[in-house]
Amino acid sequence: MSDIQELGYAAGAGSADLRRLALAVIQPGFTGLTAPSWLLERLADGLGGVALFARNIQTPAQVAALTAQIHGANPAALVAIDEEGGDVTRLEHSTGSSWPGNLALGAVDDVALTEAVAAEIGAALAEIGIDLDYAPDADVNVEAANPVIGVRSFGADPELVARHTAAWVSGLQSAGVLACAKHFPGHGDTGVDSHHDLPEVELGDPATSPWLVPFRAAAAAGAAAIMSAHVRVPGIDDRPATLAPSIMGELLRDGLGFTGLALSDGLEMGAVAGPLGVAEGAVQAVLAGVDALCIGGGLADAETVDTVAAALVSAVESGRLPLARLVEAGDRVAAAARLRDRLQASAARRPGRPASGAARAGRSAAARALRVRGAVPAPDPSTRPCLLELVAPSNIAVGDDTPSGITTAVARRWPGLVPLRVTDRSGVRAGLEGARGRPVWVVVRDPHRHQWMDALVAEVVRTRPDAVVVDTGWPGWHPPAGATHVVTHGASWASGEAVVELLAP
Repeated sequence: MSDIQELGYAAGAGSADLRRLALAVIQPGFTGLTAPSWLLERLADGLGGVALFARNIQTPAQVAALTAQIHGANPAALVAIDEEGGDVTRLEHSTGSSWPGNLALGAVDDVALTEAVAAEIGAALAEIGIDLDYAPDADVNVEAANPVIGVRSFGADPELVARHTAAWVSGLQSAGVLACAKHFPGHGDTGVDSHHDLPEVELGDPATSPWLVPFRAAAAAGAAAIMSAHVRVPGIDDRPATLAPSIMGELLRDGLGFTGLALSDGLEMGAVAGPLGVAEGAVQAVLAGVDALCIGGGLADAETVDTVAAALVSAVESGRLPLARLVEAGDRVAAAARLRDRLQASAARRPGRPASGAARAGRSAAARALRVRGAVPAPDPSTRPCLLELVAPSNIAVGDDTPSGITTAVARRWPGLVPLRVTDRSGVRAGLEGARGRPVWVVVRDPHRHQWMDALVAEVVRTRPDAVVVDTGWPGWHPPAGATHVVTHGASWASGEAVVELLAP
């Protein structure tokens, strides 16, 4: 008999019991720095998890008090967060991450260092009561124009991505935090952001598909969870992978042999919620084989949770959703909570584990990931640089409130120095006019995707051939010949610090 059935959820369970079981597979978000009463009530009623976002993060002490509230209402609940390091950070959304992201780690290609970085992130999360990290990103990014993955990937080589995915999983879980590899079966070969629309990915033969290699490695490394992608896989299913039994059931379970927790990506994202709505998307996801439903990036209220729970109950009562499938999903959520407890106990006994807040491996990785083309100008310690930041909109996964890490690094080195954020020629000219006699650093991100940015860099270099171009995005683009070009492989604060140390030691 399953854990859930032992709690009374057997065939013929009443609506109240079914609602409790439905709540067990939902991981919503909420607004505020403390848990609202509606959330605590639903946790007491069996809500299986909670996702924290930047809007819930102020200080480590505040987050620790918040997670204690959540665990006090339901000790088995999984408190989750999207903390990849690099560009996607919730803990340090106001400054940028102390750890570089995946592409920087892939550029260094030292799996021991990757494991150490993940262990440091895990220690920081464990200290404040986080149970589950929606990381690492295991996508093989082969599309330079990818608007949502890019530097979140370890790289374009499946084998490299696989070995670093496994190392990241091992490092994070060594600190007592559950890892979740994403986005299955792969979001790296797309030019569409699934937050807005439905991308397509050609998987090929599942037995040899390069996109699946990192997920096999994650499963072999003992990853607690794998998160779905809202991508359509032609030839397998026309629905998003999250809603496709042939992918979340047959491919994930039978093909990869994965027995852990299957999570959905955010169900309010356009690829699912657009055509179906969140409630119907939730029912179809559970039918497909998803065990835990991530909701709350944009929808973060009691009504959303109750609507989804009611839709699952109705689907069971109508016979559309087999009770056994919902029981299985709840069992996997409960099993993940038990695994959390074991990992936490093991981490507490492990000698030499990273101290909370330590980011030594992060700083080392960021420095080692820098690539420099051209001569580094001789520093003038008496002169503050002029920082021109060419700004393109952030994707939703990164968030608009997370600054480029070099902004934070420069402000800490030279208090009061504010980068000039520009998007047009007049802004560049005004910035350069005020930069006479000062070094010029121009920061760009993916100019290969933004023609206006490429043109503005050319304008800067024509006017100031001594300018240093700092590229924080996907590599491959080059500034005009002769310009000094620093590639960071990401926009974390750690990477920004490494740039400042390079240019102004």
